[in-house]
Amino acid sequence: MAYGIRSDGSARRHRRRATVAAALGGCALVAASTAPAAAHGGGHGSGHDRGTGYVALGDSYTSGPVIPTQVDANCARSDHNYPSLVAAARHVSAFKDVSCAGATTAEMWKAQGTNGPQLDAVQRGTDLVTVQIGGNDIGFSSIIGTCAALSSKDLTGDPCRQYYNASGTDQLVLDIARTAPKVDKVLRAIRARAPHARILVVGYPDLLPDDGSGCYPTVPFAAKDFPYLRDTGKRLNLMLRLVAAWNGARYVDTYGPTVGHDMCKAPADRWIEPLQPASPAAPAHPNAKGEAAMAQAVLKRLEGRH
Repeated sequence: MAYGIRSDGSARRHRRRATVAAALGGCALVAASTAPAAAHGGGHGSGHDRGTGYVALGDSYTSGPVIPTQVDANCARSDHNYPSLVAAARHVSAFKDVSCAGATTAEMWKAQGTNGPQLDAVQRGTDLVTVQIGGNDIGFSSIIGTCAALSSKDLTGDPCRQYYNASGTDQLVLDIARTAPKVDKVLRAIRARAPHARILVVGYPDLLPDDGSGCYPTVPFAAKDFPYLRDTGKRLNLMLRLVAAWNGARYVDTYGPTVGHDMCKAPADRWIEPLQPASPAAPAHPNAKGEAAMAQAVLKRLEGRH
């Protein structure tokens, strides 16, 4: 893929980061993060073939903490997470899931407890790779904890937004922009290891009401911080979508399919559990229904249906 007149890698990365930073500041582009991405290259076959080798990389949204049955205590990995469901549906001949709770882009190259560097699982003959990463790079857990703690200062206001904008610049926007080159590096490393593989970058699901409404105290954020944090999630997904496109990978939208099943919904209707889960799942993470919804999004993307 051509990026301009110069072929210098550092200049190319600088332009990419600048593009992401500009895009993340635009409301129209943020809204576009839920729209289906155009199909890009990055693999062989029509998307309907079976018997391929599949490797799943990612963090806790991929591994499925607490969801039965847990098959790896170190990584809080479930055998009913979305990679396992995708592998079963496609009858893959070889499947390796190395996703691990707490993983950042750094864990693609370094061990995490008993889990080796995730990229080591990607081999030249790998046909399909899914990767869902970046949430821990921007500090998902600390953001949730900080915003919950600040909510008591002004339940009707936006103390969390004010906190992250205290310098005059939105720190979360900056953190997302700084994560873009890290995700870009991961995708380039996957392509180098598996040049013929289809690479799918999996976005994050809808955690909070898409209409910006709140549900204190089920989710203990101040009223005006709900839309702020919703938009932060959309910005993260937009960044992932852009970086996927730059690398000839396909982006999987899991936000759109999970709208209406966020943390604020009734237990029977939600696919993301709140900070005090009612179904087996980690706080602010997908439950089994959420993992199944993400699996369906991946399968539809592989079949070219969105």
